[in-house]
Amino acid sequence: MAPLILRALLATATLSLCSVQAAEPGPPQCIVPAAIGGGFDLLCKLTRQALQEAGLTHQPMDISYMPGGVGAVAYNAVVAQRSAEPGTLVAFSSGSLLNLALGKFGRFDETAVRWLAMIGTSYGALAVRADSPYRTLDDLLAALRRDPDSVIVGSGGTVGSQDWMQLAQLVRQAGIDPHELHYIALEGGGEIATALAAGHVQVASTDISNAMPHLNSGAVRLLAVFAERRLDEPAMASIPTAREQGYDVVWPVLRGFYMGPQVSDADYAWWRETFDRLLASEDFARLRQRYGLLPFALTGPALEAHVHREVARYREMARDFGLTH
Repeated sequence: MAPLILRALLATATLSLCSVQAAEPGPPQCIVPAAIGGGFDLLCKLTRQALQEAGLTHQPMDISYMPGGVGAVAYNAVVAQRSAEPGTLVAFSSGSLLNLALGKFGRFDETAVRWLAMIGTSYGALAVRADSPYRTLDDLLAALRRDPDSVIVGSGGTVGSQDWMQLAQLVRQAGIDPHELHYIALEGGGEIATALAAGHVQVASTDISNAMPHLNSGAVRLLAVFAERRLDEPAMASIPTAREQGYDVVWPVLRGFYMGPQVSDADYAWWRETFDRLLASEDFARLRQRYGLLPFALTGPALEAHVHREVARYREMARDFGLTH
């Protein structure tokens, strides 16, 4: 009987192993809901590299680009047309949640998708070219007081977007009507950086993770980061906060992923458990730092609750700025 029992046990183990291997959802794809470059692109590339290096996925993750409406096109496509794809993750940020609060994603709200994982954070920032006449935040605000229309600001999205909102809070504290500023709406951090480098805009309302490669290359200067205090990372420690310059503006830019609403519980659980393991890894923490992101981790129901609180907060903020009723 022993050989029979041994063969049965081996067969059971083999079946279990095959089941685990087959449980990996695929084909894995990360959708960047913007043009190439910028924070969403960075997030997908970070995640692909991290999952591969940790051995948590066995299939290479494809990265695709679906720009439009600063996330609206991707959100609607995943909810309405690709709702059950087991391997498809879509990048989102705090700006995506703000757009949901403003109704910019059409008929779908924050309950339309499965919120999967938040894996890092950045902070809003104001960037100018290295040769800009604006050496400090006060230089810029003085120019805006003289003539708000004379300084062209590049931001991701239109009035009410995340990039608009962080600057609107700042200039309102400086006694300037944010609705009088001259904005050019662009599709994400990649386009903002390109427009600033070409001189099409004089100021970029962006975030620090988008700006760091250009800061390190010497192409831009950061007038302020919208963090509670100066950041600890050596490359960021010299960047002044808006707070220390007299303006109490803090704007974290959380970054993570959602999935379609019809993704099975088993596939969703596989991804959630995979991200839980990844986020607990010291190797991932080091890689995340190299990509210019700061620690912030939430998955599953805790993330869903956080998203709903943030959207409610943004709706109140939008009413305060007269953007909604």
